[in-house]
Amino acid sequence: MSQNTGVREARRRRTRRALLDAALSQLEEQSLSSLGLREVTRAAGVTPTAFYRHFRDMDELGIALVEEALASLHETVRGILASTGDADRRGDDAVRLVAELVRTRPAHVRFLVRERHGGVAAVRESIAGQLDGFASEIGSALAADPIGSGWSAEDLIMLSRLLVDHMFMTASACLAASLRGEDWAAVTDTARGQLRLIHRGRVHWME
Repeated sequence: MSQNTGVREARRRRTRRALLDAALSQLEEQSLSSLGLREVTRAAGVTPTAFYRHFRDMDELGIALVEEALASLHETVRGILASTGDADRRGDDAVRLVAELVRTRPAHVRFLVRERHGGVAAVRESIAGQLDGFASEIGSALAADPIGSGWSAEDLIMLSRLLVDHMFMTASACLAASLRGEDWAAVTDTARGQLRLIHRGRVHWME
């Protein structure tokens, strides 16, 4: 790679980053469906023409935000599922993971919570696809666990989706507590208790 090519690539990455950051900042108070391209480019300090070098439209920018927020979590989730600790320990690890996501990426979590059922279909579908990926990974782990012996595929899917919904609900509750300036201890304690309750039901489901 020539020096000029390297400079252009670095500039391209900075511009893309500026657009994503500007969009997140604007989305703090509004939904993606109401956010205009010119608002984003003005906040990023670039021209609308520069926007189209990175994204076809605002839908594609929204999808990029979804992937940025969630894609990197897959390996971490797999690590929790593969851990040798008991169910309570894995539940604690999962709650800690969600709380850390809210702590380090609050703007991304706010965006996901708002847009999961928002007005932009492509972004809704992207979020749903990411969450389906989490559910698939969880379902595979549940099927391999002796407790899941004899479970139907439908029941495994139901449980894995319940756990994914719980993850999303916990993230939303942590974010709400943060916005109110409250300590998260009550939220995370409740989340851990809910996971223990789900696990107890799982143990006795076949009965």
